[in-house]
Amino acid sequence: MPARVEELAEELAREMGASKESVLEQGLRVFLERQLREIKVEMFQITTRYHVSSVVEMEEQYRNGTLEEAESWRDLQRLDHLEYKRDRLSRLLEGMG
Repeated sequence: MPARVEELAEELAREMGASKESVLEQGLRVFLERQLREIKVEMFQITTRYHVSSVVEMEEQYRNGTLEEAESWRDLQRLDHLEYKRDRLSRLLEGMG
């Protein structure tokens, strides 16, 4: 960790009457939650555009012929990646307790 971040965490911990570890953990939690929110917003935009709730549902529409793959395959790939990131961030947050 860069020395400046370490110093700021220690200074903030002293001022707030908390441990440096607590300050860093709370900062990490806020960061992960913000990233998760941004991912969910982008996922919502894609799923709303195609009236689906997930990659699985989007793929099902391809199979049924109700969604044109040529126009939406990039969004399918992006949604798949976002679902992976959402799940990964959710697991990290759960692991923090």
